[in-house]
Amino acid sequence: MVTIIGEDRRVTEPRPTVPALLHRSVREFGAQTYVVTPTDRITYADAEQRSAQSARWLLTEGVGKGSRVGLFFANGVDWVIWWLAVSRIGAVAVPLSTLYRPAELAKVLRLADIGLVVAPNRVLGIEVAERFEMAMPELTTQSGGRLALAAAPYLRRIVLTADTDRLWATRCTDNAEDLVPQDVLAAVEQEVSPADPAVMIHTSGSTADPKGVVHTHGTLVRQTSTWPSAIRAVTRSGASARILCAMPFFWVGGLLAATGALHEPVTLLVLPGLDAAAALDLIEHEQATGIVGWPAFTQRLRDHPSFASRDLSSAPMLRDGPLDIAMTDVPDGFPVHRTMSETAGGFAFTQMRVVDDDGQPVTDGTVGELHIRGIGVMAGYNKRERWETFDDDGWYHTGDRVYRREDDPRLFYVGRTTELIKASGANVSPLEVEGVVEQFAEVAQCVVVGIDDPVRGEQVCAVVVPTAAAIDVEAVAARARDQLSAYKVPTRWVLANSDQIPTLPSGKLDRRGLRALVLDGTLEAVSG
Repeated sequence: MVTIIGEDRRVTEPRPTVPALLHRSVREFGAQTYVVTPTDRITYADAEQRSAQSARWLLTEGVGKGSRVGLFFANGVDWVIWWLAVSRIGAVAVPLSTLYRPAELAKVLRLADIGLVVAPNRVLGIEVAERFEMAMPELTTQSGGRLALAAAPYLRRIVLTADTDRLWATRCTDNAEDLVPQDVLAAVEQEVSPADPAVMIHTSGSTADPKGVVHTHGTLVRQTSTWPSAIRAVTRSGASARILCAMPFFWVGGLLAATGALHEPVTLLVLPGLDAAAALDLIEHEQATGIVGWPAFTQRLRDHPSFASRDLSSAPMLRDGPLDIAMTDVPDGFPVHRTMSETAGGFAFTQMRVVDDDGQPVTDGTVGELHIRGIGVMAGYNKRERWETFDDDGWYHTGDRVYRREDDPRLFYVGRTTELIKASGANVSPLEVEGVVEQFAEVAQCVVVGIDDPVRGEQVCAVVVPTAAAIDVEAVAARARDQLSAYKVPTRWVLANSDQIPTLPSGKLDRRGLRALVLDGTLEAVSG
């Protein structure tokens, strides 16, 4: 069975482009606050005015439709302004992770064929000029602002937003008289089409080269249209939603928030880095109504010494709700699928089917692999042909194991095919076991991994972060046996604190890294 969400393909009011969406937001709620940081805040109208200046400068410099512009900023107002500026002129925004090491930065600059980079002089303690010189040593031989680098052959300019002594850098001017006129920008925006590529998001992970996921304006705008209502529902926010976005803007979770908040007024509270104390300060001061982030960061907030004394009355779900907002109101202990980079963070306007190993559709309640296609799916991966990405019928095979329930539009996520644990010949979903164990009051967090076992094939190993110093692991195991089939019950239990649970740069759990800590004895088993 094929399910189609958002089957109405029109969505033409406004025309689904980022500039049209921005202008509508200004008309309808321009005076409301869009983005707040510890040091700055802007309204929707501010964002429109300030991004117009940057867009006119880009046009003056010859950047236009299809140009690939790298953005090397931490979460904050400047990222939003430059992203909007790039989008308004039909160029392709390529957000660059501020977590990249020099070699990773050089790789993505080359893979994405970036022609111009915009960056501040300093970001998160990084001297940006030094970071780029480490990534591309050829820079030190360049001058005059016009670059010619074998390591990044399309890169012509690196723009720093403040004065610098680097001869290879270009300085962005603030002189309005030197810029393309406003009416030219308006004319350019009219030429931006829903079919034009808008953004290239690079996937995160622990292995292999990152893949550049390309989305058009139409897909990005459509897929983020449901974000405001969804985020209000899972955070129990009212009409005046004020959401701490703990997702980086340079990955799809942050981009989803930045674009989603243009559809309806949702104030985004953002930090340049994920510091628990600073986040709690911002939540408390701005009376946040919820948080969007990975469970590992929510756990860090709850572990902070000041958490209990904070006024979090505006965000009750932060104190009393599930660690993972995807676990809100779930019936079976499996999280709602968080969506994916390949659908711009949403499942609206997407055809979906759940199939068995032979590619045949399964019935509701049966786990299978998720396939997706349609106008809600990416245009493709950068530098990959369609046949390398989609099957002959246009389906993208996600590798995600999911199921649906009758009369419930949500997808429930069981895990990646590669994450399933093979215990005594049976598949065990780590998420199912985690969902059961995390219900227990003495468990703050549970992460389940498979450990090689000569008899079972793999052992189910539960790494538990307790809510207090003392925990009766045998009692926890006994309760797990009451709720899980015997082969799913962990046979090895490990205690840890939240700081010992490794995460990937994206903030996702690093299950491979955690498994290594168990295997090398860094985290010792207390039973099993």
